[in-house]
Amino acid sequence: MSISVLGSGAFGTALAISLAGNGPVTLWARNAMKAQAMQDSRRNGTRLPGVELPKNLLITSNIGKACESGVLLLAVPMQTLRGALEQHKDHLTGKTLVACCKGIELDSGLGPVAVIQEVLPNVSAALLTGPSFAADIARGLPTALTLACNDPAQGKALQEQLTTANLRLYRTTDTIGAEIGGALKNVMAIACGAVIGAGLGDSARAALMTRGYAEMQRLALASGAKSETLAGLSGFGDLTLTCSSDLSRNYRLGLSIGREEDFDSTITVEGAATARAVAEQAQRMNLDMPVTLTVTNLLDQRLTISEAAAHLLKRPLKEE
Repeated sequence: MSISVLGSGAFGTALAISLAGNGPVTLWARNAMKAQAMQDSRRNGTRLPGVELPKNLLITSNIGKACESGVLLLAVPMQTLRGALEQHKDHLTGKTLVACCKGIELDSGLGPVAVIQEVLPNVSAALLTGPSFAADIARGLPTALTLACNDPAQGKALQEQLTTANLRLYRTTDTIGAEIGGALKNVMAIACGAVIGAGLGDSARAALMTRGYAEMQRLALASGAKSETLAGLSGFGDLTLTCSSDLSRNYRLGLSIGREEDFDSTITVEGAATARAVAEQAQRMNLDMPVTLTVTNLLDQRLTISEAAAHLLKRPLKEE
């Protein structure tokens, strides 16, 4: 079955490059001028400078053409996913949709698979998530991801189809756990970036990662997910990568908060909206999630970084 990637950002382009190693792939760009420029130059210079696009990768702005494929990878930001699904509903009906975004929708509190199923209940939905930077995938560096699909047979078929020479996929039927792991690790990355930006040290970052992971587990288990999912690539693996590299946009936002510097508002940072959505969800579910709440307070400037650190350190002592 043919494959198209909808979304020509860095991650969508990187996935299309890797998948083109298996056969022809179509990459959809919303902007017609950008699509033509990429098709002519064989580059996505603004998002993946220095990377050449394979000859069997077709770039188009024609959504109908892109959706002729049976499997569609949705490489769009989490907060715009619902709008994209609704806008192109007629083209997406009857397809297998694989979300490639990480986060929790601010208005509904839903993850990407749940949003797809709500808007298009008759499609087959899956999630591709895990520790990955677009530049690594595009350069052919080895990367392992989680493919989450409620249907075991569909998940196995997608695993075989989407695995490439440098992209190794592990499958799970626990879509809830994979959604929560991929979403909350971005929140923890903001927190860790703030710690390092404020000069609080690597020991503090390690402690924050650990306690943040405990929050990820807490929300996942309360939502019906499996603990082992969070211990895998979509949880612990992604947390490790995102909280320790300034290639992560969420981590860089945290660095700017810790350093009290301005951050480029045009850069998509999924963890900001997710932090707010999860903080509200935790309150409704009566869950203790102090790191998430602290990140929300930092983002909304209700706390300074020094106040946030003092608040977390003064929490009541307890068993681990």
